[in-house]
Amino acid sequence: MPELPEVEVICRGIRPLILERTVMGIRGSGKKLRATVPVDDLKNSLSGDTISKVTRRAKYLVVHFQSSALLIFHFGMTGNLGIFSPETPTAKHDHLQLLFDNNTELRFNDTRRFGSIHLLRDKTPDELENSFFKTTGPEPFSEEFSPEYLHTLARDRTLPVKSFIMTNSVVAGIGNIYANESLFAAGIHPASQIGSLSLEQWQLLTIELRSVLKHAIDCGGSTISDFVNAGQESGYFQVNFKVYGRADKNCSDCNNQIKKMTIGGRASFYCPTCQKLNSIKGYLKP
Repeated sequence: MPELPEVEVICRGIRPLILERTVMGIRGSGKKLRATVPVDDLKNSLSGDTISKVTRRAKYLVVHFQSSALLIFHFGMTGNLGIFSPETPTAKHDHLQLLFDNNTELRFNDTRRFGSIHLLRDKTPDELENSFFKTTGPEPFSEEFSPEYLHTLARDRTLPVKSFIMTNSVVAGIGNIYANESLFAAGIHPASQIGSLSLEQWQLLTIELRSVLKHAIDCGGSTISDFVNAGQESGYFQVNFKVYGRADKNCSDCNNQIKKMTIGGRASFYCPTCQKLNSIKGYLKP
């Protein structure tokens, strides 16, 4: 699933290619994604409209139009956006095409069809975004996302720290890969109870989370199976994985064995030597 870095990479890739482009036509595959794609509404609302801004919020990509309409993409497990010439044959799983005035096309491809496309309109862009993302937490690079914010929110709670930082209402866009990698970088066991972490540990985790995300963005994201950027190129942050997907392999820091456990229904990877377990009520055995 594309996480924050992958969506940011797509956003940065398509932004200069579609800014100030006018939509001349829209085509849909007729196939349902997570929800039905509102192709008729898109045609009625966006035909002749011009793109004014392209942004990311959490794991969503937001296309802003001069009419104040917003077109929001969620990539699900296998979604992707790319820019193509009309001569490039459409792929089997291309489910939406926006045809632009410069003879290029924006295509949304989603093999497993867990992605979604949303059209918002009839209010100001700020009102539309605030409503759509009303339960979404602060961005990890924002000032609001601070050690003090996390420490206060975590007080006296026993939730595992990995589940906590993957909660979208706590912080936007953190998925399984980057939760695992950030916790390793901070030396915090993923099952540690959040109420047991000190402010200093939250400070370190905040720093490492931002560092890991920035590094991943600089590497073009992580390609584990099929992720590609807007230019259809693979990312390479996966070569930097310290723990994710490395169960039973040796830790690069201490040479002891990486372990795997399930937390909140998600595979969690950690080094029991480098990542110490914190608990409010005594030792919590993984």
